[in-house]
Amino acid sequence: MSIIGWIVLGLIAGWIGSHIVDNHGRGPMMDMILGIVGALVGGAIFNALGAVPVTGFNLYSLFVAVVGAVVVLVIYHAVAGRRRA
Repeated sequence: MSIIGWIVLGLIAGWIGSHIVDNHGRGPMMDMILGIVGALVGGAIFNALGAVPVTGFNLYSLFVAVVGAVVVLVIYHAVAGRRRA
């Protein structure tokens, strides 16, 4: 998948993941960064579980990326919350 595909998939996954975790985004740039990282994390998680990781620009890959984005956002909120306290 091209870098443009990763960015688009990451942006969509980050946006969906941010709405699942806290019901509002972190801003387009942070959503995209966390979404791209989430796509990589989701691929690693699915690969470790024996499932197929990100396969291209399709709904399955979006699902994998969203799962990863949710994991990354939960960790992000835990770290950011700890810094505020």
